[in-house]
Amino acid sequence: MSLDADHIVDRRRMRRKLTFWRVLTVLVAGAGVAALAYSLVPRAAGLATDYIARIKIQGLIRGDQERVEALDRLGRSTTAKAVIVHVDSPGGTTAGAEQLYDALMRLKSRKPLVVVIDGLAASGGYITALAADHIIAQETSLVGSIGVLFQYPNFTDLLQTIGVKVESIKSSPLKAAPSGFEPTSPEARAAIEAIVRDTYEWFQRLVQSRRSLDQPLLERVSDGRVFTGRQSITLKLIDALGDERAAVDWLVKEKNVATGMPVRDYELAPRFRDLSFLHLAAVTVLQSVGLRTLAQRIEAWGALQAVERLNLDGLLALWHPPISQ
Repeated sequence: MSLDADHIVDRRRMRRKLTFWRVLTVLVAGAGVAALAYSLVPRAAGLATDYIARIKIQGLIRGDQERVEALDRLGRSTTAKAVIVHVDSPGGTTAGAEQLYDALMRLKSRKPLVVVIDGLAASGGYITALAADHIIAQETSLVGSIGVLFQYPNFTDLLQTIGVKVESIKSSPLKAAPSGFEPTSPEARAAIEAIVRDTYEWFQRLVQSRRSLDQPLLERVSDGRVFTGRQSITLKLIDALGDERAAVDWLVKEKNVATGMPVRDYELAPRFRDLSFLHLAAVTVLQSVGLRTLAQRIEAWGALQAVERLNLDGLLALWHPPISQ
């Protein structure tokens, strides 16, 4: 009798495990199919009728070849008759901003393009906006921060305090300079300052040519500060105040875009590129069945991915509010 009871308990345990994995498989597969269908709807809809494409540039800007290729595909589209670019970014790397600017300039050569600054277009975000012949911002949007930044931590004092010395053998004095493990030499500082000045001059020339500013006005707007949308009108950093409706009106009036044409989102990257829906489903299911250790590892992996994306290397065109001491 005892053996029969144990056998029944084992069969029931195996049946529960099998049911769990079947349910998990169905949930993950269903989520994958739904995400795939959802990601294809806007593009499929755009192929059927003429429309105005809406693209969004948000957050930190860095090099992104997939985004460049998506913009080039949009330029070849026969049904996207115009483009509205929504910008809400504090900037990022200068190379990433230049790459995005060049891609938008190629797109503008094929289709009418207007930029709408939602909340912030600073530094590299403003470089992005410069690709448009017409820039619209809200009255309280922040615009500008025309400048370049090179930052690096210096741990010299900390290392001396804890008694650690980092030694290196270099092929030349300026190799791997500046370094956070030793005081910055005058030669290294001068070399970095030359890079910053050269990139800053490039940024200034870009603003001057795209916004048709005289030298006094250029110097006034390129001291690194941000301006409100209202201030930016007078300073010629933008062309008008408003939102997406104002952008559509401009396209209709100035670029002969048909009245009433729908505005549809155009995704610059696959919506399930990071498989976020699978991450959420897996964590939820694992926690529900008590496998919290594995769920925590998945969450930690997601956190590491987020940190990696915020790791901006190189010269920056980036704005952030000052932190009071």
